[in-house]
Amino acid sequence: MPKNLSKIAKAKKIKYFLISFVDLFGVLRSKLVPAQAIGDMQKDGAGFAGFATWLDMTPADSDMFGVPDPDSLIQLPWNKEIGWLASDLYMDGKPVKASPRIMLKEQIKKMSQKKLQMKSGVECEYFLISEDGHSLADKRDIQSKPCYDQSALMRRYDLIKEICDCMLEIGWKPYQNDHEDANGQFEMNWDYSDSLITADRHVFFKFMVKSLAEKHGLRATFMPKPFSNLTGNGCHAHVSVWNGKTNKFLDNKDQLGLSKLAYNFLGGIMNNTQALSAFFNPTINSYRRINAPPTKSGATWSPSSISYTGNNRTHMIRIPDKGRFELRLMDGSANPYLLQAGIIAAGLEGINKKLNPGKPLYCNMYEDYKKYPNLKKLPNDINQAIIMLKNSKALSKAFGADVIKSYIKLKSSEIKNFKLKNNFNKRKPVSQWEKDNTLDC
Repeated sequence: MPKNLSKIAKAKKIKYFLISFVDLFGVLRSKLVPAQAIGDMQKDGAGFAGFATWLDMTPADSDMFGVPDPDSLIQLPWNKEIGWLASDLYMDGKPVKASPRIMLKEQIKKMSQKKLQMKSGVECEYFLISEDGHSLADKRDIQSKPCYDQSALMRRYDLIKEICDCMLEIGWKPYQNDHEDANGQFEMNWDYSDSLITADRHVFFKFMVKSLAEKHGLRATFMPKPFSNLTGNGCHAHVSVWNGKTNKFLDNKDQLGLSKLAYNFLGGIMNNTQALSAFFNPTINSYRRINAPPTKSGATWSPSSISYTGNNRTHMIRIPDKGRFELRLMDGSANPYLLQAGIIAAGLEGINKKLNPGKPLYCNMYEDYKKYPNLKKLPNDINQAIIMLKNSKALSKAFGADVIKSYIKLKSSEIKNFKLKNNFNKRKPVSQWEKDNTLDC
């Protein structure tokens, strides 16, 4: 029996619910529903016009209905009158295939048919900036090597503490908070979980950080590269695959601690990376972070080649510990659901085809990349990524040709809008268009 949201509202004294969904561009959309109406909404869903969001629909299409998932409920720790709910989109009684949460659930279903479950955690980096978006909020945060700077961290103690306290209260098990490699940049880590739970939490985390930053008179941005000279916002994912309580990626006899299944999964990721960049690095601004010039701190901390290694942060895939890997490609603008769905889809292709990722490389890839001219490179801009997605038979099969076509159509429209007044050059300052369209990603 599903949880009864009406009864939960009375027990927890929730007065309103945010019934939410994320569109293809990762924008969080919601309706605010009084608790007295949540019973009908739980049954039938809240109505939305798909054309009004980043979904490939027309004004003539039927209403979509966001049916809330009661298991996703989070009571806002900073405003307990409100409960947040992730929802699944339906139209004419059928799931909307291009709904990112539905896309992820379809990949989870395919994985479950093999009696496998992907567990993941994400590392969401963000900047605290002025409300107008033009400068860092902390004018004293000026070190050339600011990573882990205790003074800069503690000047934001009130906000960081409130965010971490919220995560503790809702049971996410946060375990560390730090100042990251760029001035004004922070990261907060919480425990890994099932991929759907992690995606829902990822969506809520971004909403929470932005909301609490505003409460403190600040602005938080997950934009990949808001400042040309500073390290960008990554969103690294840590991945493992399980059967019940057994980690199927773990092999203690292997040099890196990975099983054959894990290497096949890695092979699928590396085989599909170029096309997946359209999901994992989905904005024009994303490619200021990928293949970027060195930053003020001396390193971009982002990949340029498709390679894997042990505990070495200069590669796209790092294996920091036995039984898991870290994929360092994604940035802060990545859609939380497409991030997880893309990993599973690629990993499943690797498992099904027993793909070989090749041998790990033990080098400083930032310095030694010229020694490996045959390594596949990451796309240099969003146009290249879109072309690679269009040509990907594997992702078209995984998500459906119509879904991929819709995503490409919407992205192409965005690129066309950018090009009306701009030319993309990652060595030039970040354009106002990029800030207007990406600061609140």
